[in-house]
Parts: sequence; structure tokens; C-alpha cells
Amino acid sequence: MESLRSRPASPVNPVCWALQAFCAVLSGNHQAQVPTPQEEPVPEHLEIESKHEAGPDFTLPDLSGLDGVAAVSEPVRESLRAVYYDTPDLRLAAGGITLRRRAGGHDAGWHLKLPAGPSARREHHAPPGLGDAVPTELAGLVLARTRGLPLVPVAAIDTERTARLLLDATGAELAEVADDAVTGRADTSTGTDDTIAWREIEVELGGAGDGALLEAAGERLRAAGARDAASPSKLARVLMGRIAPSPAEVARREARGRPPTTAGDVLLAYLARLVDELLRRDPGARLADEEDVHDMRVATRRLRSVLKTYRRLLDRTRVDPLRTELKWLAGALGDVRDLDVLRAHFDAETAAGADLAPELVASGLAAEEAAARARLGAALGTPRYFALLDALDALHLDPPLTRAARRPARPELRRTVARAWRRMERRHDALRTARTDTDADTARDVALHELRKAAKLARYTAEAARDAGGKPARKAVKGAKRLQTVLGEHQDAVTARNRLRAAAPLDLEDAFRLGVLYAREDARAAEARRRFAKKWKKRPRLG
Repeated sequence: MESLRSRPASPVNPVCWALQAFCAVLSGNHQAQVPTPQEEPVPEHLEIESKHEAGPDFTLPDLSGLDGVAAVSEPVRESLRAVYYDTPDLRLAAGGITLRRRAGGHDAGWHLKLPAGPSARREHHAPPGLGDAVPTELAGLVLARTRGLPLVPVAAIDTERTARLLLDATGAELAEVADDAVTGRADTSTGTDDTIAWREIEVELGGAGDGALLEAAGERLRAAGARDAASPSKLARVLMGRIAPSPAEVARREARGRPPTTAGDVLLAYLARLVDELLRRDPGARLADEEDVHDMRVATRRLRSVLKTYRRLLDRTRVDPLRTELKWLAGALGDVRDLDVLRAHFDAETAAGADLAPELVASGLAAEEAAARARLGAALGTPRYFALLDALDALHLDPPLTRAARRPARPELRRTVARAWRRMERRHDALRTARTDTDADTARDVALHELRKAAKLARYTAEAARDAGGKPARKAVKGAKRLQTVLGEHQDAVTARNRLRAAAPLDLEDAFRLGVLYAREDARAAEARRRFAKKWKKRPRLG
């Protein structure tokens, strides 16, 4: 359900634009309009709602007495028709995703809904257009699911809606309550009449509403005779019995639910969570959402790390090429993320009142970010990326486990965690060599960066073993995370310092300001090293 409001979208970014161009070529839809970066972006908003079923004689109860509700608006009636699109094997529906073209009502056009947590979905909108081809900006967001398969009509749903707004004392919208008479039919191409009809009550939170109101409204509706909806969406009800998760999704679900008896059981369960996280973050990363780019990069790094540290349990002829592809993906994500972090740091310094000479410090940052986002968008639309996703599916469809993976989980996992921990400690030993280098400062910074990567490797290795590996694995996770965090702060300062060193001052005043800022970053790095030394002394002893 869409309410009458939506939050403004961020400015057009080159990731979305590049994906639209790619999708138009991929689909052969050369007549489709590919927006330029100057065009208006499609709006989006977060939908949080509850769904209820009711009989034909159900009477909507008075909701004005709910806590915080001062008034209920007059009803607004709309006739809506939506055609839903999916792959022939219903991959989107299996992932809880809906894509439709709606006619009628205040929000006619294309709507893509992506899962965003319990009872929440992120909606992306596009204008209705002239034809029935799926807009490329929306098709691009589900490429990780479709992987080149066409999007075709799979169902049609007609809704007679009566909507009311719940308002607070200031007139702000708390929620929208929609009383829907629904008729739906799956497009089975068999000529049979598969039409079903039902009544549904939806309550969607508005900008001033909260979860307590959603729950209270649900209780009031249930007390009046409604019941919680058996299906998460209208489409799921129409396609009931036809939606099935992919074999890879089934295999990952089974891996997550399998008792952690062997080392292979534990590893496959951890890998399943990481692959699911990567796929969940994919659409947001395509839009260059900072959180999604970060989390997708972390999932990719975790995958690559555990495939390395648990290599004794895995067929390396299959896993090593996969690690190479994960490195490529992590690089594309990292180019965007690192620039996001650098820009955010300089923005925070400016907001704090520092005289940063932004025209010097941030020179070229915006262009570099735009180029990095465009490269990421292009990478996520390539056959190489789809092949990587297929290879990740194969980890559970045909697990590349060796005989060592059959060993009991706890002792094997503890040995692997201890090896990763010793590797990290050897990296620390390299700091002594760095202090004697001709360029000691640079060598030290490089050694600390390598130590940080080793700490990440130790952390991810221990995370995979945290539940089955017992107390040593849990201690390793906490200890490595503390080290990684402070070393990350050091590396951020080094990166900012290098950026300042590369800036070209226009005059002595600019040079002075850059020098002051450089000294601040140098001090930030020194403080991080001091804190790291203290944390290193307190690290767990596992090796």
C-alpha cells in the first residue's frame, strides 16, 4: 500500500544511470528511454504496515480512540488495477519482492517493493510511461535476482479501496487505514479462470506514527473480527502454491538450520548467512547507499576471508577462483566506500568549525566519488558479477568440502582460529623491522595496515566459529574487533593525511592551512597508535 506521501529521493547518481543504460541494452529494449543524470530521480519511501483479512460483513471499528489519534479523516475511494511482473519462475516473489504497474489512484505508475525488515519494505517508484516495458531503473535494482531472465506479467489484481487517515492533534498523519475489496488472477496462460476475491484491511504508518500505534490498531481490528493476513502481500495470495524458493535458497536455509556437528556444517551455515547478506544489500549498493555499500563490502570480505582461512576444509580448485572474483567485487565496493569515509571525515571537520580550505582538501573528491559509483554500477551489471553470484549459489548446491570438513566441529575450528591469530601476531612482529627501515614512518604505516588486515582475518575466522568454537573463539572475536577498530582509525588518518599531502596550494596562506590540517591528521594517527599499543598488550593469548 502506498500512502499519500513519499520521502524525497537523493539526487540522481551515476550508478542508477549506468544501470539503466546497461539494462536497456541487455533486454534489447533499445526504444526504452534511458534517463540522463540531469533528469528527476524516482521517489522512494519506507513502507511499514500490517495486513488483516476480514469477511464481507466486517464493520471497520472506530479508531479515533487509539492513543494519540485525535481525528479520522473522511474516506477517500479509489479504483486500482495492478499488473505484477516477475521472471517466469517467480524469482522476485520468492525473495519477497514485488514489481507492479498500477493504474488509478493518486500513485499510478510503477512500484518496486524490496524487503527492509519485519513488516517493512522499501518502495521505489517510476512514472507509468507509455508502454508496458519495465522501467530500466527498476529492473536494474533486481538484477541480482533476475540475472538476465525477462520480466513478464504474472498476475493482475483489482482493488476497490476506501482509505482513511488517522491524524494527531496537529493534523499530522499517524497512519493510513485502507479497506480493500480485492479481486486477483494469476496469469497462467492456460485460459482457465483462476480468479479469487477477498477483503483486506491494511494499516500503514505515516510520518508521525510508530510501532505502538500499528500494534494498537491491529488489536482493535482483531477485536472487531478481523484476523492477521495469512499472506505477506496481495500478490503472494494470488500466486499461492506457485511461489517456491530457488534450490540455492533452499540449500542455504538447510545449511543454517543444520546441527553444527562437523566443521563443514559450521562453515556452510556461516557462508549461507554471508551470501544472504550480500544479496540483501545488492539493491541499495546499486543506488550507492552508504550503509548498503559498506555492509555488502563487509559481507564480501568475510566470504573471501573464511574461504582462505578454512581452505583445509574446501576444494581449492573451486574456491581459489571464487576468492579472486570476490576480491574484484570488494575492490569495486571499496573504491566507493573509502571515498565516502574520506568525504564524511572532511565534512565533519568543516562542521566542527575547522578552517579546512575545502576547495583544496575536497578537490576532485566529488568527481572521484561519481566515477567510483559509476564503476560499481557497471560492475554489478556484468556477466562477471552474475557468474560470481552463481558460484556463490554453488557453495551450497554442491558444497566443495574435503574429507577434513567431516571432522568434529570444535577442535577443528579452534585450530583454525588459533592459526589465524598466530598469523596476526606475526604481522605485529613485522613492526620491529619497519622501525629500522630507511623511510620508517611509511614502513610503519604499511605494517600497521597489514596488521589491520590480519586482525580482520582473525576476527572473521573466529566469527565463523563463535558458536561452535567455544570461549576461545568468542574471545578472539572481541579481541580482534578492538584491534581492528583502532587500526582502522589509524588508517583513516593516514589516508586523510596522504590526501592533504597531494593537494596543490595556490599560495602561502593555503600552504599554511594545509600544513595545520596535516599536523592534525598526523596527531590523530599518533593517538591511534598509542591506543593500539595499549590494546595490544591486553589482547587475548590464543596462539
